[in-house]
Amino acid sequence: MANFSKSNVPQFSVDVYQNEYLPDGGREVNAIVTVTSTGGGTVGSSVGASYAPGQGPSAGVAIMVDCSGSMDYPPTKMRNARDATAAAIDTLRDGTHFAVVGGTHVAKEVYPGGGRLAVADRTTREQAKQALRRLSAGGGTAIGTWLRLADRLLSSADVAIRHGILLTDGRNEHESPEDLRAALDSCAGRFTCDARGVGTDWEVKEVTGIASALLGTADIVADPAGLAADFTQMMETAMGKEVADVALRLWTPVGTTIKFVKQVAPTVEQLTDRRTEAGPRAGDYPTGSWGDESRDYHVCVEVPSAGLGQEMLAARVSLVVPQPDGSVQNLGAQGLIRAVWTDDMAASTSINPQVAHYTGQAELAQAIQQGLDLRKAGDMDGATAKLGRAVQLASASGNADTAKLLAKVVDVVDAATGTVRLKAKVAEADEMTLETRSTKTVRVKK
Repeated sequence: MANFSKSNVPQFSVDVYQNEYLPDGGREVNAIVTVTSTGGGTVGSSVGASYAPGQGPSAGVAIMVDCSGSMDYPPTKMRNARDATAAAIDTLRDGTHFAVVGGTHVAKEVYPGGGRLAVADRTTREQAKQALRRLSAGGGTAIGTWLRLADRLLSSADVAIRHGILLTDGRNEHESPEDLRAALDSCAGRFTCDARGVGTDWEVKEVTGIASALLGTADIVADPAGLAADFTQMMETAMGKEVADVALRLWTPVGTTIKFVKQVAPTVEQLTDRRTEAGPRAGDYPTGSWGDESRDYHVCVEVPSAGLGQEMLAARVSLVVPQPDGSVQNLGAQGLIRAVWTDDMAASTSINPQVAHYTGQAELAQAIQQGLDLRKAGDMDGATAKLGRAVQLASASGNADTAKLLAKVVDVVDAATGTVRLKAKVAEADEMTLETRSTKTVRVKK
């Protein structure tokens, strides 16, 4: 939310890929908008590096560690969680504000305490790791209370980037789904959060729902021994973020409506319902925090019908960062989505390769989720059909990672036609990994 100077902001660019040609009477315009940020000051910096005053964004991080009773089964799980949190603390850049929260049916400050954040340096990192040794398992699970405490702690410091890391091993059994949803609604837009499920006793839709609401990543760490490497990577990514609260702003002319906006790479994330109005015929869609990276968005616009030979601007895309005083900082990148009506059948019926690819990736994610839900419900024929279609889409698009995960749940007879058989026995971790990672996509082959 801070006002950034040119020296510490990456340069953003917007590229639009579309077939702008519509047939006579055509109204639907589809475009893939690629947003890229490059040249940020902190990305690729060494871990623990410190910055001269005014360099690098100020950041606050809250690590939420599940300390419920189930973390003692097996006892190595709690030890791995402590070790992973220590590894994440070691990865903090000097000057980063941070706190550790212990989560059960209530949330407790583990370090530093007193309703505040500590500032990372050699001393505070060591103190925090000492405090971790006192963590023990016992109690229930109420994740909404963890998030609310993290929000209070993160808002206590005047920092540009606010981020949470949340680890759980079980279901959110000690508060209602409505309580968790209310907590997510109150935290959305205030900080981003990565969520991890450890083991196989947690609920995939809960963990992915937390990450989705707070514009972070979700994943499974089936073996607790892998937590330290995962936490280190998450913290390194968090330390590479340069700009928070970036919004994709879409302006449309009179008579034009936005049918949907979704992120399609690196993961599928529906943004349509998250629009906030931004003046006449403009709306902002949140994208979270950015470092050196590139993401793709699918924008679908409905335009008023026009005659052959007519052309119009269907939408203008820009990037903005809201400021505390209610104004916005424009990041200077812009893209145009156009519509041109033609009687050239070849031009108007051709589908842009980027649009076709990401339409398939979104269908792939949906087919996996529907297939797994049908399998759990006992509809084996429906599950076979959906997961077969997923295999076909993964194969056609070159999504090798998803294809490998699918092959642990189905026997692939013919990938090209989507002919599969459900495996009689599937390891729970394999099924949960496929569901958790179902929204991960591959980029268009250039």
